[in-house]
Amino acid sequence: MTDYLVVGLGNPGPKYAGTRHNIGFDVVDELANDNFTSFSVHKKTNTEVAEVRFGSTKLFLAKPRSFMNLSGGPIKALLQYFSLSPTNLIVVHDALELEFGVVKHRVGGGDHGHNGLRSTTKSLGTKDYQRLSIGIGRPPGRMDPASFVLKPWAKKEQADIPIICADAAQEITRIASAS
Repeated sequence: MTDYLVVGLGNPGPKYAGTRHNIGFDVVDELANDNFTSFSVHKKTNTEVAEVRFGSTKLFLAKPRSFMNLSGGPIKALLQYFSLSPTNLIVVHDALELEFGVVKHRVGGGDHGHNGLRSTTKSLGTKDYQRLSIGIGRPPGRMDPASFVLKPWAKKEQADIPIICADAAQEITRIASAS
């Protein structure tokens, strides 16, 4: 079986908790909680890491402690530490181009203006890694996308977040089980 590094993208600290940009953190938290494990600080890579198993497959769950725009360095360090290739990487991130709640898995492709993906691609020197995009929808009116992603979820969206995170966690489990 194949092991995977599953990295949730987000920004560290309580200021960013519960924002659209941190949905990647929320998804890996869901995976850890579902499997009764918790994160610990991995000082060598400046990340929080947890490990879960599905049969003989290991998933190393990670949340970089750097800001999203700088997440590529910690991701590269984690791949090296766990002796995994970029093809064994799943990056979980928010996606403006997808409708709210849509979960989409893809391999490779562009960064769609996402600075966390841009940093990852630049650090790894390849676009050939897996992405799990979580739709957050477009900003209303003429709101700046950068402001929109850093805003907390609207009250009407908050009830759906646990369901979306569970759907995304289930998709990661499916990907890991299929290898």
